[in-house]
Amino acid sequence: MTPKQKAPTHLRPETAAWWLSVIDEYSLEPHHVRLLTLAAESFDRCVEARELIAKEGMTYRDRFNQPRQHPACAVERDSKTSFVRILRELGLDVCEPEPQKPPTIKGRAK
Repeated sequence: MTPKQKAPTHLRPETAAWWLSVIDEYSLEPHHVRLLTLAAESFDRCVEARELIAKEGMTYRDRFNQPRQHPACAVERDSKTSFVRILRELGLDVCEPEPQKPPTIKGRAK
């Protein structure tokens, strides 16, 4: 029996709980645990950026009084992308979506 792993201490409590739930549910190799940690860190970074944007706004005025995107917007976007890619790499989405029938055009009879 392996000793129970502890979540990295730098993760937010909610993210640490998610990290532990994945560790408990899946059998991961050490390199997968590192990827899981990177995913959790990316998620936390995204939340931090979102909180900063909520506090300071999505834009600011530069020295020429022109509106500019807050740098945290790029951090949020990049962190989301990183999180999704790492999850895909880990293959944690075991349920594949059902194939959907394409919509039909109204008024056309088949």
